Amino acid sequence: MADPRGTGPAPASNVTDAALIFEGGGMRASYTSALVGELIENEIFIDWIAGVSAGSSNTANYMARDPQRARASFTDIVSDPHFGGLVTLLRGKGWFNAEYIYQRTGGPDQALPFDFGTYRANPARPNFGSFRCDTGEQVWFTKADTGTMDDLMVRVRASSTMPGLMPTVTIGGLDYVDGALGPDGGIGLDRAQAAGFDKFLVALTRERGYVKPAPTRGQSVLYRTVFRRRPAVVDALMHRHEGYNATRRELFELEAAGKAYLFVPDAMPVGNGERDLARLTASYAAGLEQARRELPAIKEFLGL
Repeated sequence: MADPRGTGPAPASNVTDAALIFEGGGMRASYTSALVGELIENEIFIDWIAGVSAGSSNTANYMARDPQRARASFTDIVSDPHFGGLVTLLRGKGWFNAEYIYQRTGGPDQALPFDFGTYRANPARPNFGSFRCDTGEQVWFTKADTGTMDDLMVRVRASSTMPGLMPTVTIGGLDYVDGALGPDGGIGLDRAQAAGFDKFLVALTRERGYVKPAPTRGQSVLYRTVFRRRPAVVDALMHRHEGYNATRRELFELEAAGKAYLFVPDAMPVGNGERDLARLTASYAAGLEQARRELPAIKEFLGL
């Protein structure tokens, strides 16, 4: 793939005392990608960002200052004949054709051109969370790991690789899957706290009352069968609900204390595997309406 460094602008960060965190959730990010666009359009440039899974795509698009790509990444892309489906799944490329989506579409004249020049020129600090299959360790990639667009996109792909639905990603001889398997359940609060932040703007992709259930017996059997050679992945899948629910509880406590602003969907109209363009477009529109409605409160929280 070409490495279009370009001569993108270097927009200064104007929020340095708060962390921006994007939850994943597959195509549910059609809703939160609208917030990405509103932050960019209103020149709300936060200096430190963490994204996991689909949240890593939101992070990359936010860094590139590209609201149109943020929207298209979770709406228009499903109309691409190479997007994925049963054929790519049976060929071992995944239900979502990840190699194509993440590592081909960003090139010049491709489906989702990515402004790598602006990404690199942006002084903000991105963090992309993934999960090591061998050790069960959550790994965070930063700008230092993304010197070329190939470096960036393979890490965004690794962060977004749903176990079983997409093939594992190998980087430096190590296999990775979706960062949502990490101890935080896919919401990078602990990463932001470790970086020294105590103020957070967090984009969630589940409604306020959602509680992730424990795996069913059937799911447990499936995990142990499919990932029998990757015990760390099995263990993470079995316990993910615990870390996820604990992180959300902590976020609601921080919100009550005035330390967090949570962008929580009024209602989430799509699931993580949604591929209907009309439904995804409606999800984006609902997210955009909510983002515009809440923007004054977000700006007040951030001191802008």
